[in-house]
Amino acid sequence: MQGDLESVSSSEQDKNDPRPVGWLKVAALAAVSAAAGGLAAAWFYRKTLAQMREAAASSPAGEEVDRTGSESSDEA
Repeated sequence: MQGDLESVSSSEQDKNDPRPVGWLKVAALAAVSAAAGGLAAAWFYRKTLAQMREAAASSPAGEEVDRTGSESSDEA
């Protein structure tokens, strides 16, 4: 039995449609967009990333980096 808004021809057409489901297209588009965005960000910030890698390689392994720029002092 067909619903009030569904015709016989439309229900038969949906079953025989070989095209992929709409959500599959959206998921593929989202994955491609995320990958392209990641590559674009990496390319845009390539110099900054290279500087960060260089700084990490040149600093000793256990050394803490003071991000405030001030010397730490003992207040005893």
